[in-house]
Amino acid sequence: MFARIVEFAPKREKKDEIVNVVRKEVLPILKNQPGFLEIMPFVPENKMEKMITITLWTEKRDAERYEREAYSKVEAILKPYLTAPGTCKLYNVETSVCQHFVEALTA
Repeated sequence: MFARIVEFAPKREKKDEIVNVVRKEVLPILKNQPGFLEIMPFVPENKMEKMITITLWTEKRDAERYEREAYSKVEAILKPYLTAPGTCKLYNVETSVCQHFVEALTA
């Protein structure tokens, strides 16, 4: 399993709207991507802090394909809600530590 972790700073006045935009516009794009498993948005209680989204992918190549072929569309959707473009980091997920989570995702 592989993860893309994106950190971004929403405009303060748009922070409540951005979750709905992710749900209604970004999630359908993700669901159409090969290897996509799940998205987990983390919304801070303090409106001054950045938001984080983690997307989980079956393999690294799936996340890389999404980055090349579809992420620019997602960036365009989110741009009006952000103070700056998000920053992305890629991680291998050590599934042997979180076996119950993996089983739930692949069920």
